[in-house]
Amino acid sequence: MKLKSKHDGFEFEAYHAAPTDARRGGLVLIQEIFGLTQGVKDLADSFAADGYEVLAPAMFDRQERGFDTPRDAEGVAKGRSYMQANGWDNAMGDVQACIDALNGPVFITGFCYGGTVSWLAASRCTGLSAASCFYGGGIAGLVGETPKVPVILHFGKKDAHITSEQWDKIGAAHPDIPLFLYDADHGFFSKDRDDHAPDAASLSRLRTLQLFHKASSGKVEA
Repeated sequence: MKLKSKHDGFEFEAYHAAPTDARRGGLVLIQEIFGLTQGVKDLADSFAADGYEVLAPAMFDRQERGFDTPRDAEGVAKGRSYMQANGWDNAMGDVQACIDALNGPVFITGFCYGGTVSWLAASRCTGLSAASCFYGGGIAGLVGETPKVPVILHFGKKDAHITSEQWDKIGAAHPDIPLFLYDADHGFFSKDRDDHAPDAASLSRLRTLQLFHKASSGKVEA
């Protein structure tokens, strides 16, 4: 489906996955730097199966519509350049459009780049109830942001990109925010990645769904 950014009015594409049974809420699901891949769509479908109406925005439509690149050196370089070109204001405007398009309660989750976007959205966007951020490499550089909703963070202990120094920086700035470490590498949640870790993915998913359930029932505080 097509949505218009709340920042600049740009029209972007978002993958929509609707629950087939009882609806638990809305969920904005944010991609990695590789685009709106089939793996991202599969994740959206899996959360829809859990009862969430999911919108997964194509975050780099301003740079290249339909962007979906392999996880090779060229894809990483292109994805990073698109992330930098898009900037945080455009990203937040797109996320806000997704939030506004969903009936509440609305949650957000994201992976790598999407984990950082989810962190920022918890701080800057309105209408969210909770955020679950997976291996957001930019979060340590954005610890000055203050989330307005309950947040949990997930990192892999074997992640060479996000080190213990970064976890410690986040923990020192936000000691009240749960930061979970798993015996896994960077992209442990996604089944289409070589570094997928089923046990870590299962546990972090359970924690994510518990957070969303508690937030929708008012049992957790920001």
